[in-house]
Amino acid sequence: MRIRAALVAITLGFTALLAAPATAASLTIGIAYDIGGRGDKSFNDAAATGLEKAQKEFTFTVEPVITDGTSADRDRRVRSLIAKNCNPIIVVGAGYAPTIQGLAVEFPNTQFAILNDATIDALNVTSLIFADTQGAFLAGYSAALASKSGKVAMIATTNQADLYQNGFLAGVLAAKRSVSSLVKYVNGSSVNATKQAMDVGADVIFIARPGSNSEVFSSVVARNISKAKTKNYKAVGIITIEPDQYVTVTSSTRKYLYATVVKHVDKAMYDVIAKAVTGKQYLDVLDENVGIYGHRYTVVDGGITFTTYLPALTAASASINKAAAIASKITG
Repeated sequence: MRIRAALVAITLGFTALLAAPATAASLTIGIAYDIGGRGDKSFNDAAATGLEKAQKEFTFTVEPVITDGTSADRDRRVRSLIAKNCNPIIVVGAGYAPTIQGLAVEFPNTQFAILNDATIDALNVTSLIFADTQGAFLAGYSAALASKSGKVAMIATTNQADLYQNGFLAGVLAAKRSVSSLVKYVNGSSVNATKQAMDVGADVIFIARPGSNSEVFSSVVARNISKAKTKNYKAVGIITIEPDQYVTVTSSTRKYLYATVVKHVDKAMYDVIAKAVTGKQYLDVLDENVGIYGHRYTVVDGGITFTTYLPALTAASASINKAAAIASKITG
């Protein structure tokens, strides 16, 4: 079941006009996919979904490229789109940030948009980001509701400390103050951290680190199978983030995937194209001090939603909707 905050949409910041193309039909949009391109079950596929929706509604030409991930190749790929007079050029993922930082200055008349990054201080760069802390709040809130052991955990990287403190932990406390939470910060594999969390009794684990979490999920499934007959054992489930991560589930293991925070990269892609067709761009102020502009997607505008799979969480949809209203007020 998909949970959306039942709130009035709010328009953040302001929208400014660009020099519109001569006709919509002459618009050529460049799309620079990240490593792997389409079929990655992650950001590339999510962005492609938004592109396909836009193609059904608007008339424009698409020039796609895929990078091998090196800095030199990213630069070469984006330059090839500039040479083909693509405007705007939309790049998928923060990996393109260093490339666009330089090219935005070199080509001030080209409009760029970058998905999932807000580090480039240029007026011709639209940063499209997501309110990750709001999603983490819903994950923490739901983890506390679903926990039977009274202990939950979040697996994260060190740069996600605010995501834990302001999001996940706050959500746990809003749901049940009696539930304790811990965070495991890791740089490599998340499997050991997940096992450690289970060892201390955490029975709901929110995986915040991006990438494939199939190994993590497998370790959770293995623990549940091995301990199934142990007296007083509490089954463990996980909450994930899409499209940052992907997991492989089967009919027999699906019950251990409790919920998913969904970042609608497809919506961001569609929206930025829809604005380009009409000669506009997002120019909400994301960081006034530095000079970063774009749009931050939240639970209010449907950029962040929450999908539940565990029946107990689906039954608590009214409560989670109220939590979404609280989450919407988190700005950090």
